[in-house]
Amino acid sequence: MAPVNAADKSTASFGFRDVPEGEKEGLVREVFSSVARRYDTMNDLMSAGVHRLWKDAFVEWLNPQPGQRFLDVAGGTGDIAFRILAAARAKGGEAHVTVCDINADMLSEGMARAKDANERAIEWICGDAEALPVPDASMDAYTIAFGIRNVTHIAEALSEARRVLKPGGRFLCLEFSRLETPGLDALYDRYSFAVLPRLGEMVAKDGEAYRYLAESIRRFPPQATFAKMIEKAGLSRVKVRNLMGGIAAMHSAWRI
Repeated sequence: MAPVNAADKSTASFGFRDVPEGEKEGLVREVFSSVARRYDTMNDLMSAGVHRLWKDAFVEWLNPQPGQRFLDVAGGTGDIAFRILAAARAKGGEAHVTVCDINADMLSEGMARAKDANERAIEWICGDAEALPVPDASMDAYTIAFGIRNVTHIAEALSEARRVLKPGGRFLCLEFSRLETPGLDALYDRYSFAVLPRLGEMVAKDGEAYRYLAESIRRFPPQATFAKMIEKAGLSRVKVRNLMGGIAAMHSAWRI
């Protein structure tokens, strides 16, 4: 009998399940393809619209400037890209935004929104966060909102973020995180595992997709652990800002 290759035993988390690493990307793609058309509607329902305030705070902290180049990863529907452009224009100029998403269905939703708004300043590319089709040191900022927990190898995605940033470039991540407000855990769990899948079934016709999303949040590293992962990838001056007691958190860092 041939020896078993240790690499064949490598697994990655898919919600509360551990699956072979090679299968995670396809499983995540199926989830987001299933919900793409209703993704923004579901975000409004899940958060009572609060995700919009979080994204506004995210882009405010980013502080986009005219002339800068931004890469928004896992940003298929364009929510962050549109905000970046608006913020730069409010300062009297244009920014260049590239949206990169591994899921073609999510990108299609974003491109349709851009077409409806006659917005032509966004470049849309289909690509993997772990192997970005972007040149070295070409971006002033790398953003990722509610996407990094879905990649198979978070460390590789962080290394790619550093690679594409110019020296002095900014990394900014918005992601669901760990509650740090005592007493809310039980209520939050009840909402996540009882209410969200029902909403998903009613609105997006896919309750299991939203069960996965709730589970993936619980498997994502807490704030301090994720901050150390960012530092290990070679990014510096890491700062964390919690939102709503830690339901979500923003991590900022720089390529020095």
